[in-house]
Amino acid sequence: MLLGLNLLYACTCVFVFRTLSLEARFALENGPKKSTANIASYTELSQALQQLSEKARAATEFIHTLKSLSEEVHGNCREVEGVIAAQIDALVEALQARRSDLINWVRRQRDSKVHALRDQVQDYTHTLQSTTATIHFCIEALKESDPASFMEAQGILEDRVCTMSRNWELTMVAEPRVPPGFNLTLDDKTLLTAIQQLTFIQLKRPIVTLQPTDGPAPGTPAMIPEECSAENNSVTIAWAPHHTSCVTGYTLEIDDGNNGPFREVYTGEETVCTIDGLHFNSIYRARVRAFNSTGNSPFCEPLCLQTAEVAWFMMETNHADHTVSENGCTISCDSYEHRVALGSVGFSKGVHYWEFNLERYDGNADIAFGLGRIDICKEMILGKCGGSWSMYIDSERSWFMHGGEHFDRTSGGVRTGDTVGVMLNYPEKCLTFFVNGSLQGTLSLAGVSGVLYPAASLNRSVVLTAHTGLHPPKTT
Repeated sequence: MLLGLNLLYACTCVFVFRTLSLEARFALENGPKKSTANIASYTELSQALQQLSEKARAATEFIHTLKSLSEEVHGNCREVEGVIAAQIDALVEALQARRSDLINWVRRQRDSKVHALRDQVQDYTHTLQSTTATIHFCIEALKESDPASFMEAQGILEDRVCTMSRNWELTMVAEPRVPPGFNLTLDDKTLLTAIQQLTFIQLKRPIVTLQPTDGPAPGTPAMIPEECSAENNSVTIAWAPHHTSCVTGYTLEIDDGNNGPFREVYTGEETVCTIDGLHFNSIYRARVRAFNSTGNSPFCEPLCLQTAEVAWFMMETNHADHTVSENGCTISCDSYEHRVALGSVGFSKGVHYWEFNLERYDGNADIAFGLGRIDICKEMILGKCGGSWSMYIDSERSWFMHGGEHFDRTSGGVRTGDTVGVMLNYPEKCLTFFVNGSLQGTLSLAGVSGVLYPAASLNRSVVLTAHTGLHPPKTT
């Protein structure tokens, strides 16, 4: 096709040249009187043909340009396809790594359960052997023919039998220490939704736009301050489009709460967005811009929103053995096994303090207070796994627990009506505990990072009420 156009352009140029030659020949053959008007006509036609020839040449060059752009489109497409493939491969690799982590975690829980059941078998076996030996000894004593000798040993035997019977009632509970099942359900709905919504975050302005469908780039959207709000550690931001713009979507950005750089948190068609999991007692700047296929609008002037100074939260659990009040503050447990409940809000910055009041406690149950990550095992006492830190306390003493290790034992326990306070000082990486307002001890969180949730583990005969949003006490 391009060859034909080039030939057409060449023929046009030859035709113009021949026309000019005929003009000169006509002037020589017909003399000055007859040729003046005709020569003028030929000159006008020649100029028109020259202009048409220039247009043909420009069209030929434009076709060359279009052809080169088509080749560039193919190249850019291959480049984008390669980037997309690499990003998807990275996501698949991350998903496979996460699968391995989750499977390993389940296997560690399996080993823990098997170990607990093995210990219980050993305890039962040892107690059973002792009981059997006592029974045989008592049977032999009953065969004693000398009444005096029997009366002499009777009191000791009765005490031994009674003591052993009480030990059976208190320690040898006829149920497994750990359930054989795994109450675990992988929450994949959020990830599946994210995969289904995976798309490009920005529509770039095309290199050549012959017929833009959206008209010019949109105007700057405007924040609606009366519809924007901050609650706890989340903010809700609302905006309105420019009244004369054709908009495809919006890009919302906020900073880090410390006057730092902006980061993108939302891209889509909605004009309202709620952002959770922010830092407490921080001022966030938010800005938004609109886009369509032509380009982006400027960002609007930043709007400032401040999160709550102190954190309030509710206790949340999905375990059937837990009972939580309607306000999310009071929690109890119907199982002899430890069950962990987490707070509804996580912390990654600042100083936070909350308290638990012991509404019911008989002195025999196990209670632990502290922090945990969102994915900790909720079937064992808090502090048993590596993602939790706690203070275990009973009626006489307390000690710290992390990763299954006990340390820093301290005298002094709790009873019904007492209050246990927990203070997280994230900047100083420490977790401090109080009993009835008095300092009980401080647990180091050196090297810990990420989001941590308030947590408590309890079992039967314990009722706790959480009081949150409290101002931290002084430790000195």
